[in-house]
Amino acid sequence: MIDREFFLGFIKIHILYHATKEPIYGADIAEELARHGYSISPGTLYPTLHRLSKEGFLTCKARVVAGRVRKYYLATPAGKRILKESRQKIRELVEEVMEGE
Repeated sequence: MIDREFFLGFIKIHILYHATKEPIYGADIAEELARHGYSISPGTLYPTLHRLSKEGFLTCKARVVAGRVRKYYLATPAGKRILKESRQKIRELVEEVMEGE
């Protein structure tokens, strides 16, 4: 079983990546994460989205869709900047971890 805390950093980067491409919402990003093998509960996902928003990495706008309020998240300039900085760290980590593979 994947340790949720261990992979939470990967999940945050994945969320930021998609939020730089287009507005995302909870159920949609949960499906995307599941496609990559991350099983994340709503009790983890939504607090993570809220935290990224509170920290200034995502903006949140509510829209009514099919009579229900849906919150859409989009990366802020700070979110785009931290994703850019993370990419270099990811490259370095992958090169080191995969050395000799």
